[in-house]
Amino acid sequence: MLFEMHPGEHAISIPRLHSVILLTKCLRMKYLLFVGVFILLSICCSDKTESNPLVPQQPVTIEEKVLTQNLSHPWEILWGPDNFIWMTERNGKISRVNPLSGAVTVVHTIQDVVSSGEGGLLGMVLHPNFSSNPYVYVGYNFTGSNGYKEKIVRFTYNGTTLSAPLILVDNIDASGIHNGCRLVIKDDKLYITTGDAANQPSAQNTSSLNGKVLRINLDGSIPSDNPIANNRVWSWGHRNAQGLVFAGNKLFSSEHGPANDDEINTIEKARNYGWPSAEGKCNETNEQSFCTANNIKEPIYTWTPTAAVCGMDFYNSDHLPQWKNSLLVTTLKNSRLYQLKLNAAQTEVTEAIEFFNNKYGRLRDICIAPDGKVYFSTSNGSNDKIVVVSASP
Repeated sequence: MLFEMHPGEHAISIPRLHSVILLTKCLRMKYLLFVGVFILLSICCSDKTESNPLVPQQPVTIEEKVLTQNLSHPWEILWGPDNFIWMTERNGKISRVNPLSGAVTVVHTIQDVVSSGEGGLLGMVLHPNFSSNPYVYVGYNFTGSNGYKEKIVRFTYNGTTLSAPLILVDNIDASGIHNGCRLVIKDDKLYITTGDAANQPSAQNTSSLNGKVLRINLDGSIPSDNPIANNRVWSWGHRNAQGLVFAGNKLFSSEHGPANDDEINTIEKARNYGWPSAEGKCNETNEQSFCTANNIKEPIYTWTPTAAVCGMDFYNSDHLPQWKNSLLVTTLKNSRLYQLKLNAAQTEVTEAIEFFNNKYGRLRDICIAPDGKVYFSTSNGSNDKIVVVSASP
């Protein structure tokens, strides 16, 4: 049976017409699907590049400016949960620095701090859950009954000042040099660097607290999974580590060498880092047998001559994309900031780039704000500063 046709039209059978209708619907659905996929891809591709780690971000221009000055040997700066910079000065002061105005408010002055040579009030870290546990952990030097010593103390912050000091580790040997004393917290464990306090053999003696990375619980007790039972020691063979930071689950330290071999180390449980029998990598004939016999962990980067490496932080923000996946290290003798680019596995330094060479003098410590801005402090002993580094607008 044929449809009634208008003049000029061709006759089409019902079965053939049905096929044409199905084909039209199929083509329409494919077209709509194509349009939908195109729109979705357009949205994804128009998103910020940081959402796609495969798309490299373009470097940005950086600028720096002095945030505050007239400080006296600031030793630790860290970003607090109150969005202020917390700072120690070697003379015993703990302060909060407003990152917008640079105003410095003294929180507490520790009366028994004794600043001698490189000693005084040194490292500090805040409890990770500061709103519920407002604890401030510090390390400092003092004069005890047996001479110059170092201790780790926990204070409680009441919103204005610090009180209720609780000694967690006491009577670590100290000296006018090589006191270490950088603190970090990870998984409710406090990690502490100690220097050899100018007594080199102590670094290899696991009964001594010197020349070590120590690991304790936040109440001062010894974790049951430390490598040596009832011992605070986590790693040993350190000379004077003054930088300590976690990048994910990897713990990195920066360590002063003698005239050679400043080191960047990856700190691992129960590993020996060689001092004083091995300096830097195990590349000297007289070092190799010691390294083999003592499970030495070699550094991932060294400086010879030394740069006097100090505070260190891990940068992984999009604010300065060219600094992503890098360790940022301050130096005293070299008076500059190093960016150490890491490989994807964070096992090697692929490139070292220098910034602010001799512009601000000796640089002691560094911290990173949640928005990606970087702050570093000087250590010149006169009119010390905190400088902020950010992307140019």
